[in-house]
Amino acid sequence: VQLQASGGGLVQAGGSLRLSCAASGRTFSNYAMGWFRQAPGKEREFVAAVTRSSGATYYADSVKGRFTISRDNAKNTGDLQMNSLKPEDTAVYYCAAAVRKYELKYSASYGYWGQGTQVTVSS
Repeated sequence: VQLQASGGGLVQAGGSLRLSCAASGRTFSNYAMGWFRQAPGKEREFVAAVTRSSGATYYADSVKGRFTISRDNAKNTGDLQMNSLKPEDTAVYYCAAAVRKYELKYSASYGYWGQGTQVTVSS
């Protein structure tokens, strides 16, 4: 499956952005979906994940209550709504499709990655 992330940009602290991930090539509903991010000089970290049928969602503690992950299998898209953004949210954000059903907080569970979209939050 091919993934294309979009929606990044520059926003002031406290603002909002909505990232989108468009999937093509294979049946999107066969894959759980996740978002990860990587800041300069840091390792890639888990942000959020949603199961194949949107039955469950998972969030990193650092974004819980501020970010919301969702998906639309009919449109082959997934979104990450980010509210109350902080400067520490600045990173390149990646969407990914999981090849494992469980352990969605780990990057090793994902076999397909989008190209990343830059999010910059100014203070």
